[in-house]
Amino acid sequence: MEIPLDGSGRRRFALVSSLAIAALLSFQAGEVWLANQRINSQDLDSIERGASLMPGNGEAWDRVGRFEEYDFANPNPAAAIDAYQRAIKDDPNSSYYWLDLGSAYELAGDDAQAQHAFERARSDYPLSALIAWTYGNFLLRRQAYDQAFAEIQMSVRADPRLLPLAISRVWRSNENVTQLLDRALPPDTNAYLQAIDFFVSIHEMDPGMAVWNRLVALNQPFVLSRSFPFMDELIGENRADDARRVWQQALEVTGAGSAKSADHSAIWDGNFTREFSNGGLGWRWHSLLGAAIDFDFPPTSESGRSVRIDFSGGSNPNLQEPAQVVVVDSGRIYHFHAEMKTEGITTESGVQFSISDPSHASSVNATTDNLTGTHGWTSVDADLKTAPDSHFVNVRLIRSPSRLFDNKLAGTVWIANISLVPSGAGQASP
Repeated sequence: MEIPLDGSGRRRFALVSSLAIAALLSFQAGEVWLANQRINSQDLDSIERGASLMPGNGEAWDRVGRFEEYDFANPNPAAAIDAYQRAIKDDPNSSYYWLDLGSAYELAGDDAQAQHAFERARSDYPLSALIAWTYGNFLLRRQAYDQAFAEIQMSVRADPRLLPLAISRVWRSNENVTQLLDRALPPDTNAYLQAIDFFVSIHEMDPGMAVWNRLVALNQPFVLSRSFPFMDELIGENRADDARRVWQQALEVTGAGSAKSADHSAIWDGNFTREFSNGGLGWRWHSLLGAAIDFDFPPTSESGRSVRIDFSGGSNPNLQEPAQVVVVDSGRIYHFHAEMKTEGITTESGVQFSISDPSHASSVNATTDNLTGTHGWTSVDADLKTAPDSHFVNVRLIRSPSRLFDNKLAGTVWIANISLVPSGAGQASP
């Protein structure tokens, strides 16, 4: 609509009207600004006054309810319930307001009303991981396990980041690994590996083995290194049979080969046909100052490789690798064999193999000859007998730091064809 402004009265009218409209809009904007300032403050009275300034703003009353509920010094569930109900009155279809109301009812001890509110939130947003998780934990606290596990499984399917918490809470609710696996966790590799990690963290290997069996039954590949924490815990608890079986299965499922040896050796990959695994029952090597490692030709034309270690001559290293944890039988005689070659190894402290039981170092501790200078390919051997309760030995290439003034280690060492064979292995029974 156009207002003709050809007269001074009309111009004054238009000016006054514009000023009035501007004043009204400024007042309303100021009121909205003031309400928002109060709602977003950290003072409960200010938040309530701000909510009163904005009728129909459910979010403001939900914020009031949260302050009442989560005041750790003086929680007021009744006031929180009232605020949440006002929020729901403004927006009855907000699943999150219903979720908050259910939490307040539970805090007030009214489980029936809490369950009603949670179920309303669930029906409004059935695919929400947060709602399924919150409702599932409420049911878990009420020991309504069947429904609780179903909700928790739905939540972790929707948001796998909840898996560690889900595993911990379900396990601690009744310590039943079968229910954890059958009802709460999705049957997939990620869920099972995280469950194994949890049982490693609390040193519970029996349920850990139950999860491992489910993982292997999936026959789905995973990275070999994901099994290493589990393997380390089995080794630490002297569970040799379990460690041997888990290693074999891990190699097969991950496509890393087989743990079985044609020469009956307890050593895995004594011919170095694969890269170092750096975990489990495989070869381990970690970077060492003044040493560089690589693979080279074996001493014969047989399959496999040798390992070459070059020492730069700039340090006095304490060499403890390459190394391997090896499963052994208790109270049995073993013969260790390896082939070594050296070139220009300096200092009186050369390189040699050590075979020792970490739990019985005084009774099981064999070493081969200390090689310095230059030697062609040389067989190095040692015999040992494991203790009556031995389960593992450490096989390591070692070099102790020299105590001489001129103690820097230079030169090169090669190792190949390593085996640890029990007496009578491969022989026909009489």
